Amino acid sequence: MLITKKYNFMSTRAQVRFATREDGVSFSEHPDKIHAQFYVHSDGYPEGLGLQIACSISEDSPITSFYGEIEHVQDKHGDLNYIYYIWSDYDKETWISIFEIDTYASACEKCAIIKGRMAQVNKILRKKK
Repeated sequence: MLITKKYNFMSTRAQVRFATREDGVSFSEHPDKIHAQFYVHSDGYPEGLGLQIACSISEDSPITSFYGEIEHVQDKHGDLNYIYYIWSDYDKETWISIFEIDTYASACEKCAIIKGRMAQVNKILRKKK
């Protein structure tokens, strides 16, 4: 009997950026300033990396299989599939915005495909998986 298991070996590239929650700044927009970022070469899709980030923050469980490179805040990549923003500040809930990047279209960055409190995003991504 032959058993086939489906694996996702795609190099789905992503950048995770950290920004401060500020009044008047929408979670559907890219912020003007970020404080830190890292690059993930593989498995950057929302049901993978997005779920790991949401679980790490909303459930207080560490990310167990993260392979990323810390970068300078001005580093750019022309081959990204997703950009994640982690929004936090003192005495405020942490939120996440996930942007899908269309590298083949003239308009590069689409609006946020998922945004919300970590617990909400965690539930959304678990249903997609």
